[in-house]
Amino acid sequence: MTLEQALEEAAARSPAVIAAQARVEAAEARVRQAGFRVNPELSVEVENFAGSGELSGFRGTETTVALSQRLDLAGRRPARVAVAQAELATERLRLAIARADLAQAVREQFARAATARDRLRITTDNEARARELARITNILVEEGREPPLRAIRARSAAAQAAAELEAARADERAARATFAVLFGVSTPPESVTGDLLDLQPRTIDPEQSLEVRLAEAERLRAEAELRQQRAAGRLDPAIGLGVRHVRETGDVALVGGLSMPLPIFDRNQGNVAAARANIRAAEAGLVSARASATVRAGNAIVNVEAAAARVEALEKAAVPEAAEALRLTELSYREGRASLLELLDAQNAYRTAQTALIEARLAQALATAELGRVAAQ
Repeated sequence: MTLEQALEEAAARSPAVIAAQARVEAAEARVRQAGFRVNPELSVEVENFAGSGELSGFRGTETTVALSQRLDLAGRRPARVAVAQAELATERLRLAIARADLAQAVREQFARAATARDRLRITTDNEARARELARITNILVEEGREPPLRAIRARSAAAQAAAELEAARADERAARATFAVLFGVSTPPESVTGDLLDLQPRTIDPEQSLEVRLAEAERLRAEAELRQQRAAGRLDPAIGLGVRHVRETGDVALVGGLSMPLPIFDRNQGNVAAARANIRAAEAGLVSARASATVRAGNAIVNVEAAAARVEALEKAAVPEAAEALRLTELSYREGRASLLELLDAQNAYRTAQTALIEARLAQALATAELGRVAAQ
C-alpha cells in the first residue's frame, strides 16, 4: 500500500470521517426543519349538552370547529434558520478538521510503518553480516590467524543480531497493524511502499487555519443564538377562525379569536443572559485559536526545515562515508590487516549512521505531516 492509496482508503472508510459526515447531514436536516412554519391547530368544542331542563341530552348543543395559527412573529423563524445555518457551518468545519486530522494520522502512521520496514531491512542485513563474520572468524581461528576468543566474540555478536532481527520483525508487524486501525479494519496491509512525503512546504496563513475558522464560526453561532433568544422573549400572538353550529335552531355562524402569552414573569431573560455569556466565551476561544495557530505554524515550518537539513547531511556524507569505511575494514580483515574489534566497530558505525538516517527521515515525515495539518483549509 502506498501513501496515496492509504489516504484514499482512509478517507472512504474512516469511522471518524463517517461520523463527522453524518453530523453534517443532521445539521442540514435541522436547517430544513428550522424553515418550516408552526403547524396550525384544529380544535373542536361542544357546549350545552347533558344538562338539565331544556339543555338535557343534545337538543341545545352548540358545536364549534376552529382552526388557529400562531403567527411566528418578531423574527422567530429567521432567527431559527440563522442558528441552524450557523450550526451547519460549524459541523462542516468539524468535518474538514476530521479529514485533516485523519490525513495527518495516516501520513504519520505510514511513516512509522515505513520506518519499521527500513529498520527491519537494516537489521536483516546486519544479521546476515554478523553470521558471515562469525563464519569467517571460525575459519581464521582454525587456521591459527585469530585466537579462539575472537570466535566467541563473533558468535555472540551474531546471536545478538539475530535477537534484534526478531524484535524488528515484531515491531514491523505491530506498525502495520496500528496502521490498519485508521481504516477501521483489523487486517493490516501486507507491506507499505513508496515515498514517505507527498507534500511540499508552502506559505501558511494562520488566520485561514481550520481551528481559527471554526472558532469564528462558533462565535457567529453564539451571536445567532442570542438573536434567537431575544426573539423568543417577544410577543407571539395566535389567531383563530372557526364555525359554530347551533343544533336547536340549525343556525351556523363564524367564530374568531386572538390569543397571546403575556410576558409578565418569563421574558426569556435567563436564556438571553446565557447567550451573551456564550458570545464572550466564543470570542475568548477565537483569540486563543489565533494565537495557537500562529505558534503552531511557525514551529511546523522550523521543524520541517531542520529535519530536511539533517536528512541531507546524513544522505550526502555520514552514511556514504560509514559504508566506505566498512567496506575497507572488511577487506582489511580478510587480509589480516584489521582486527575483529575494528571490523565490529565499523559495522556498528555503519548501522548507527543508517539508523540515524531512518530516524531523520521519520522526523521529516512527521514534521511535514504536521505542516500539512496546519496548512489545511
